Amino acid sequence: MAKKILFLVGDYVEDYEVMVPFQALAAVGYDVQAVCPNKKAGEFVRTAIHDFEGDQTYSEKRGHNFTLNASFDDINVTDYAALVIPGGRAPEYIRLNEKVLQIVQYFAKENKPIAAICHGAQVLAAAGVLEGRECSAYPACGPDVTRAGGRYMDISVDAAHVDGNLVSAPAWPAHPAWIGKFLQVMGAKIEL
Repeated sequence: MAKKILFLVGDYVEDYEVMVPFQALAAVGYDVQAVCPNKKAGEFVRTAIHDFEGDQTYSEKRGHNFTLNASFDDINVTDYAALVIPGGRAPEYIRLNEKVLQIVQYFAKENKPIAAICHGAQVLAAAGVLEGRECSAYPACGPDVTRAGGRYMDISVDAAHVDGNLVSAPAWPAHPAWIGKFLQVMGAKIEL
């Protein structure tokens, strides 16, 4: 049976940060399941495309609809080997859901692999799991990491950082780096 990976998403999750890793992790054999508070399997979340076009911050455009393949209320966290929290605008409000925070706390307590990309660090901060940890994120989320007791890692937008079971990255250009490091943290062996 394939190891299961849980994705926590919400409306206006960053398009690339949910679609690309979801498909990449499924392609190498993981059972990847995406859930959203108050939504069921077969429903969808809207996505946003964030781009870096030379402005002081990213630009935002409407993305695709991303179909959920599991129901939030039905998940049993003990069934999952790892957790992924994509960025976008979704983390700013899914972190208000107590069950979301409990899920993150479970993965942290059990030392299971966690990946947080971009604004995903906002959920980690709200869950109180960053105390004494190093975590990268989109630069605007650096204060969230610091105020939660973590050490914000200001790295290149195409780089990733590993601190034990936590893999973090500033944004979607880091997919090759963070997905590769996440697979290593999960103990995956891919032969070419």
